[in-house]
Amino acid sequence: MRWLLTALITLVVATGVAVLLQRDPGYVYIDIGQWTIETSVAFALAALAVLFVLAYAGLRAGGAALRTPRALRFGTRGHRTEKARRGLTRGLIEMAEGRWEQAERLLTRYAEGSDTSLLNYLAAARAAQQSGAYERRDRYLKAAIEANPEADMAVSLTQAELQLAHHQTEHSLATLTRLRSMAPHHTYVMKLLARLHAELGDWESLAELLPELRRRRVLPAERLDALEQATALGRLSHAGADSAQLARIWESLTKRCRAEAEVMHAYVHQMIMAGQHDAVEKPLRQFLSRQWDETLVRDYGLLVTDNTARQLDQAETWLRDHGRSPTLLLTLGRLCVRNKLWGKARIYFESSLQIEPRAETHHAFAELLDQLGETGAAREQYRHGLELAVTDRTEVRAERNARLAAHTAVGHPAGGPETAMPQDSAANG
Repeated sequence: MRWLLTALITLVVATGVAVLLQRDPGYVYIDIGQWTIETSVAFALAALAVLFVLAYAGLRAGGAALRTPRALRFGTRGHRTEKARRGLTRGLIEMAEGRWEQAERLLTRYAEGSDTSLLNYLAAARAAQQSGAYERRDRYLKAAIEANPEADMAVSLTQAELQLAHHQTEHSLATLTRLRSMAPHHTYVMKLLARLHAELGDWESLAELLPELRRRRVLPAERLDALEQATALGRLSHAGADSAQLARIWESLTKRCRAEAEVMHAYVHQMIMAGQHDAVEKPLRQFLSRQWDETLVRDYGLLVTDNTARQLDQAETWLRDHGRSPTLLLTLGRLCVRNKLWGKARIYFESSLQIEPRAETHHAFAELLDQLGETGAAREQYRHGLELAVTDRTEVRAERNARLAAHTAVGHPAGGPETAMPQDSAANG
């Protein structure tokens, strides 16, 4: 509409000027030095219009000529950027479909100088990792930092992840230690450190890290509780038969962790190995008074304290609530043997076997019968116990082998870099 109005006004003005010039053509006289120009007003106006158009066209042509190299440069760069983006998209699709080599080739083809070079190189590093090309993986990570120095944290985190996945524990520890110094409260760095300490079995370092993990809520509460329990079990196991160290570890555990039956069992087991039976009788007795656990009841029967009569009295009080527990009856039989109550021991062993035959109970009963001189009956109990032990062992081994086979088939595809599995556990099971 505006252009139409402008054209209409221009047409009206031009018509008016033409009418005026037709009535009076006018006269233009220009004197420049030795030059004299005489013409009509109409011709002068036409000449000025032509000169204006020529000047405008010349200026536009000159500007276009000056902008051409830059336009070509930006056009080429834009074309390359578009190719890089398409390569990134296609490469990520190939990665999602598990074609690592094709993904790596697509991701690196246009990565250099691209706006998405960081993403290209990081994705290419992951693809190279899956192909088992660890040298190329490190080269891509180095290229990512060189192309984007400000992304050092992101690249280093990716590097630590890949090193952990490849079980390069020393390298990943160095990478994560550097990252922790750069960002002490970075939650993902702490999460990877926890994973690394667990893989290394560095339970003391993990125990030091746990309060910070809980304070920063790096993991859900239930997973933190499980990690705390695993750490406690690892520390107790690593302490061996050092009773002083075992006591220090136990005192350093949180109330929540000491309330776990599995942790209590580990502590009692290690203290029994250290010969400190009396030291754990009271905490074990108090635990069972609050929380019943069959494994701990069995542990109570393995304690050889200075006051076995008190142990027996305590265990018999549990009969009111747990009289049908084969484990409690086994424990009572053992305590009766220590108190030389042979008849009661025999009754408890037989009652336990009637409820649930176990190899361990047959063995304890056989030892009592041997002590009483009933060698034939003892041999029969040994035979029953051996049969149960062999059957239980076979079933456990079959289940473990099935789980291992399933894990190998599903978790580690054939031909991948992670196909190799530790053979000792399967072979020795």
